Amino acid sequence: MSARYILRKLAQAIFTIVAIVLLLFVLFRMMPGSPDRAIRNPNLTPQQVAAARARWGLDKPLLPDQLVAYIESTLSGDLGYSIKYRGQPVTEVVADAAGPTILLIGISEVIAIVLGLLLGAYSGWRRGGTVDRVGGGIGLILYSMPYFVIGMPLIIIFAAGLGWFPTSGMTTPGGPTDPWSQFTDLVHHLVLPVLAISLGLIGGYSILMRSAIIDTRSEDYITTARAKGLADGRILRHHAFPNALLPMVTLIAINIGYVIAGAITAEIVFNWPGIGTLTVVALDARDYPVLEAIFLLVAVSVVIANLVADIIYGFLDPRVRA
Repeated sequence: MSARYILRKLAQAIFTIVAIVLLLFVLFRMMPGSPDRAIRNPNLTPQQVAAARARWGLDKPLLPDQLVAYIESTLSGDLGYSIKYRGQPVTEVVADAAGPTILLIGISEVIAIVLGLLLGAYSGWRRGGTVDRVGGGIGLILYSMPYFVIGMPLIIIFAAGLGWFPTSGMTTPGGPTDPWSQFTDLVHHLVLPVLAISLGLIGGYSILMRSAIIDTRSEDYITTARAKGLADGRILRHHAFPNALLPMVTLIAINIGYVIAGAITAEIVFNWPGIGTLTVVALDARDYPVLEAIFLLVAVSVVIANLVADIIYGFLDPRVRA
């Protein structure tokens, strides 16, 4: 792969991130309401209100002062202070929520990628078989269902009904203190939300992989492999599956980029203390600094994931480098 191809993709990613930063600045200042409403209190003196407005940078002109300050602070990693969380740095607020989200969505993504690709590959290779008919129908159902629709029955059956798993949260309040017990308690809380998100993702991966495998079955190299007398399993593993992975690279990379965003509905249903839950809390409180940081983090993650996908795709398929 040429350095020119990588530099071109890198330049496109940088340009996109710059556009996102400017768009976020404009978007959040066009929203109805004002963030300084949170500091308006009849018990505060005009001097205290003015000091608070100065702290948030709201006393300066929008252009160019606030824009320049916003760009400088963003480049330096200073994303301001949270309104909801009493002046706590936004980076700390978001970082505290990012860990649980990466853990939850990351594990779910890995499970969904492995099972979805395997199911889709087998269904496409054995097109029209029992696994294809049953798996395809189930995949379509799961793909069309939001996470909360999948999660609610799981809570009703396995948490409220059978009592096998906790209904919400990441850990048990006042739970164990030794490391091993804390780990098992965390795993116990992870089971249902991971299952809900994984089931929702498996459907999309299996459907696309099945379609890609079906397309590869008509290729000349598959016909040649059959003419050589190779077993079906070997043809699938060494010829059809690697080539069918090409269209999956972009989807997987973009979905991994969205890992940092979390699954808002799933986190709300299971009361998981991640980015999704933080987004809802910040929206309700009009905590604009936190919302800006979350949207910026999500957007940059997706852009970087897409950049990685383009580079990987260039390695796998030389035709895209032209």
